[in-house]
Amino acid sequence: MSDISRLLRLRVRMKKKRPKFLRQESWRYKRIKPSWRRAKGIDNKVRKKKKGTISSPNIGYRTPKKVRNLHPSGFEEVIVHNLAELEKVNPKTQVVKLARTLGRHKRVLLQDRADELNILILNRSRILLPGEELLLEEGRGFEKEEITSFEEAEISEEIEESEDLEILDEIEADETSEE
Repeated sequence: MSDISRLLRLRVRMKKKRPKFLRQESWRYKRIKPSWRRAKGIDNKVRKKKKGTISSPNIGYRTPKKVRNLHPSGFEEVIVHNLAELEKVNPKTQVVKLARTLGRHKRVLLQDRADELNILILNRSRILLPGEELLLEEGRGFEKEEITSFEEAEISEEIEESEDLEILDEIEADETSEE
């Protein structure tokens, strides 16, 4: 593992030195996007690698093969869309990214199963409404009456705060009456 960590550090240094490969004259014309395109002209100075021109990609800029396409943590990234794909993940060498097309219901189920399997999730998100975890266990359908909205949750917090304030007022009133 020390070899891989050394190569990961080397990859970071190499990426810092690597230039940004811009398409020739993209800085000059708005119609030309900066994404790299190979120079193909017969007298093109970039293609001929003349001194003073922009650098073009070549094999010398590649990262070490052992750590190519690995996450900075050293694990291989795997995109997961369903439970079957999650079950195939090796927690010792791979980490999971949940697909961006997943809905909240399936995302929660996959996160819970990944916790059971000790699999690391890179893009974990846990935004649940109050009482929603109970509904996920019961079945697929959500009833709007059972889910407490954020507004209702905020109102209930304000009610609790006002009750706390009333209790504090009573305590202060008792203290002043004792004096």
